[in-house]
Amino acid sequence: MELTIPMLGDLSLQITDQSTGGEGYPTRRLQKGLLLLLEDEDMAEEGVGFGVPILKRGIQTIFPGGMDLTWRRQGAVWEVTAVFDMSLVERLARPGGGSLKPRVLYAAKNSLAALHRRLPPLRRSLTATSIALRRTFGWSTTFEEAGFHAALKVTYIIHDEEGKIDIAVDLTDLPTDGVTEAVVMNEQGARHFDRYRDSDGTALRGEAIGTWDEVTAAEVSFVSPADRVAFSLGQVQGARLSRGRELIDSRVAWSGFGYSLPPTLKEFSYTVRIERTA
Repeated sequence: MELTIPMLGDLSLQITDQSTGGEGYPTRRLQKGLLLLLEDEDMAEEGVGFGVPILKRGIQTIFPGGMDLTWRRQGAVWEVTAVFDMSLVERLARPGGGSLKPRVLYAAKNSLAALHRRLPPLRRSLTATSIALRRTFGWSTTFEEAGFHAALKVTYIIHDEEGKIDIAVDLTDLPTDGVTEAVVMNEQGARHFDRYRDSDGTALRGEAIGTWDEVTAAEVSFVSPADRVAFSLGQVQGARLSRGRELIDSRVAWSGFGYSLPPTLKEFSYTVRIERTA
């Protein structure tokens, strides 16, 4: 099933229960959320869209591999319900196919990724090292079944004439076995959304935005000056809000925000606002 919701003139939101979007990117395999379209152009690039859950099990990350999708409409308000199947894990693939299996390799990879997020001064060198290793050995990113499954329901209430999306995540059935954190991602494409601004007056561009940094401003936004589009969201009690942007060759291209939640939280809701800018 594919649903496209027009909003704010030539903008629209699209969601489908098929793994799609992000042509040419490894994340095409992942189940996406609400993708932003400008006319017929997908603005998400590698990004997973608005309102997409991921799970942390220590340093391991579990991604959605599918969904059950239903919707209904009442006038200018759309209610879309997605039940995400949390079931995939990132792997490195050899040239010609087949993933690398050594657990110590992924333990090192995940530890370096965590270090990359925590220590901004090391990010440039760690990224350069990762690129060099991939080129030397011909590794690429793929996603495989994790041997773990969880179902998470996300409800989107879309007010198409206002550019507003109310998002509610039901964590009631989140497994307690090994899950240390839930993160709700809100990503679109890095080439489109290359400016960050917030209600504290911070304004950043390109690489200065950072890969993954906590933000404390009451309201935060990513802006596409070329397309005259912005998306914004705000702080929510009980969650930690972070921003990030990565653009690496043709492999990585996302800009967005994530809410980090404790696994004991049962319900979580927030609002994304889309607007046209001058």
